Amino acid sequence: MTSFIQAAAGKEPCDIFFVNARVFCPFTGEWEDNTSFGVKDGRVAGFGTYAAEQTVDLRGKRVIPGLIDAHVHIESSLLTPSEYARAVIPHGTTTVFADPHEIANVAGTAGLRYMLRERSRIPLDIRLMLPSCVPATPLDRGGAVLSCRDLSAFVGEEGIAGIGEVMNVPGVLAEDPDLLCKIGLSAVVDGHAPLLSGENLCAYIAAGIQSDHECTTAAEAAEKLQRGMYIMLREGSTEKNLGALAAVVTPATAPRCCFATDDRHADMLAADGHIDDCIRRAVAAGIEPETAYRMATLSAAGRFGLNDRGALSPGRRADFCVMDDHGPCTVTDTYIQGVRWTDPGYRRPEILSVPFSCAPLTEESIAIHGAGKARVVGLVPGQILTRELSEEVDGVILPDPSRDLLKLVVCDRYRRGGCGVGIVNGFGIRDGAIAASVAHDSHNLIAVGSDDASIIRAAERVIAADGGMAAVAGNTSAFLPLECGGLMSSLPYDKVAASLQSLEACIRTTGCIENPFMYLSFCALTVIPEIRVTERGVFEVDAFADVPLFSSPKK
Repeated sequence: MTSFIQAAAGKEPCDIFFVNARVFCPFTGEWEDNTSFGVKDGRVAGFGTYAAEQTVDLRGKRVIPGLIDAHVHIESSLLTPSEYARAVIPHGTTTVFADPHEIANVAGTAGLRYMLRERSRIPLDIRLMLPSCVPATPLDRGGAVLSCRDLSAFVGEEGIAGIGEVMNVPGVLAEDPDLLCKIGLSAVVDGHAPLLSGENLCAYIAAGIQSDHECTTAAEAAEKLQRGMYIMLREGSTEKNLGALAAVVTPATAPRCCFATDDRHADMLAADGHIDDCIRRAVAAGIEPETAYRMATLSAAGRFGLNDRGALSPGRRADFCVMDDHGPCTVTDTYIQGVRWTDPGYRRPEILSVPFSCAPLTEESIAIHGAGKARVVGLVPGQILTRELSEEVDGVILPDPSRDLLKLVVCDRYRRGGCGVGIVNGFGIRDGAIAASVAHDSHNLIAVGSDDASIIRAAERVIAADGGMAAVAGNTSAFLPLECGGLMSSLPYDKVAASLQSLEACIRTTGCIENPFMYLSFCALTVIPEIRVTERGVFEVDAFADVPLFSSPKK
């Protein structure tokens, strides 16, 4: 520390001296022109004129602190952590707060250890939030159950930042002892409370939960801000909430608002970017650029109590990105602890293998018996919320592509159990099917299609590979193996992005919606209103119970 203080005072040389920069200060929202600063031991020593071993001329470019993603599931990118880092660092991201509950639901503590090992090998600072809900609800059965005792073994380890999103709202309100024990493990606790309001919201916050990334309207976000929560404006592959929430961001609320990508596939990362994309969308939605920069840096760091980043100021990490003069956020270079990041190239990652134990699908195992008024999962464009629709159907003639009433099948991948079968509207598949081993949060086998033969064909491809994504349309097909827990690919990120495009191109020939695999992955998530399908059958979220497919069966 003594040598660092002496360097800051200009009495000892710095390691690097950066000159001719236009630096954004998130404390004041102002720009400092013609600025120079010294870096010592990976931290900003100070501003002024410093002797240094190396001088870097930033040529008058705009410089902002390294960007921070406040809530993400790396597994949802379909990339291993090392490839995820290669995908996001070029976009200025230097820190992410990642909840690894996807791999934890599949592999338990072995999944958490895998993510910790991977984070130690890469320059991206991945701060892990211990998953509070494995499984998501007491009714769900995935590959593991993590108790408060299981999580307590990780508290205090390098890279652990807090407790991940508390999705079991009924459990909180019922004061479930183990869940309250988990919340008490850390001073930092993320929330997950879609549409929660009024007294129940107050009770949820009183339990110690501090943030929410599930808001879909400005009114919902405003109420949660008023009650003291941090709000994460989310923009993922299907969870497109940023534009609707922009109205709540003001100079007064900006310190309590930050950005999250949550679930963003590799193809969207490659095409649109990461938090830099959130900044551009925020500015397009009417948020001042300087406010957006603050949200992506200091606000996010402040939410997690990190005083060592989020701004270029003495003593903080020298994480920053350089932008060109075109638009609000086009990153040209990213610096991590004062060192310009250069792509190290692909290296094959460690693989966490979790073999499938899934019974083969048959026409009988996915048959719908009966007729009458049925509960139908209605997709909502740009949201992971669903609507419960009611349709008169006859199981014998389902799926019915002419009405866009397709079979939605979820099969136990861990214990060779049975399949739950429901009906979904909104995919638009006329002749084919898609199947995947990514089905939040239990990650059972999930498939949707226009006919039984196509559903079985797509599912068989996933089962044979112990995980992946498959699309079939007539005589054509496409496949992406996800050999790491059935969630992540070992391929380079650009090849994963290309494979996703091939999958979508295959099924789009049948009329399918955009991003079908991301929509599909959420069709089994029992903590998002209104209706889902699990390996047990239809689940009604408000009732928090399994319900019959037919609400009014014909006699």
